[in-house]
Amino acid sequence: MHKNLKLLAVASTVGMLLILLGGALVTKTDSGMGCGRHWPGCNGQLIPDVITAEVLIEFSHRLVTGGVGILIVALAVWAWKALGHVRETKFLSAMAVFFLVAQALIGAAQVKWGQGDFILALHFGISLISFASVLLLTLLVFEIDRKFDTDKIRIGKTLKFHTIGVTLYSYIVVYTGALVRHTESSLICNDWPLCNNDQFALPSNLYEWVQMGHRAAAGLIFIWILIIAIHVMRNYKDQRAIYWGWVISLILVSCQVITGMLVVLTKLNLYIALLHSLFISLLFGLLCYMILLLSRSKMND
Repeated sequence: MHKNLKLLAVASTVGMLLILLGGALVTKTDSGMGCGRHWPGCNGQLIPDVITAEVLIEFSHRLVTGGVGILIVALAVWAWKALGHVRETKFLSAMAVFFLVAQALIGAAQVKWGQGDFILALHFGISLISFASVLLLTLLVFEIDRKFDTDKIRIGKTLKFHTIGVTLYSYIVVYTGALVRHTESSLICNDWPLCNNDQFALPSNLYEWVQMGHRAAAGLIFIWILIIAIHVMRNYKDQRAIYWGWVISLILVSCQVITGMLVVLTKLNLYIALLHSLFISLLFGLLCYMILLLSRSKMND
């Protein structure tokens, strides 16, 4: 495969991660209005001359999104031409560009007119789909499938069901996590794992429901992936892509739970919060790759 295409693919994947983390940084630092109600300009100027922390974070995020957007469009076109014979290439190329544009438009709409918390929570999830598409394109460019003999993949009905189910469910976990940020519910509960460890009680207001709902969702996906990983370790040792894919998924979801706990206990430490966003992004991308492998499985029973 062309060396320059590989470099472009890596740059696009890293760039999409920067977009995801940049968006999380904007939200976590309340910098969304750093450029006021102006878009694509900033505070009435093409390039702001008064630089505050909020302006720097918001404007940098816009610049990164624009620059990476160009890379992703170039990757999509190049991959379409060079790898059009691989059945997933055209679909992934279209998905990467479409959802990149969609997340940019939602971000612009928020700046210009404002959006409700439940709509804003979709922003991260839409960016995540674009990231997953770019990541899978990159894996195709590097011919990971050939290196791991994925043309010989055999997946049974049990693993098929769990793979599809947990991937779809992971999006719910992502949405509830984004909702925690956008409703400013992150520190409504000072304890972990319960809202108040001194007593067991149902949430008493919307913010506690949002926070505890996300914790419950995160706990369930950890248990679900643990069950899948155990099943795979017992039955798929001979298939490296499946085996290591789910082992890494278990590691990532464990890191996700740990950083989620530390976010609360450290009172929203910014670096831990960004790690929290990073782990769920990588996990979602890997789960999407598991779906791709599933589509190639030749086992029907």
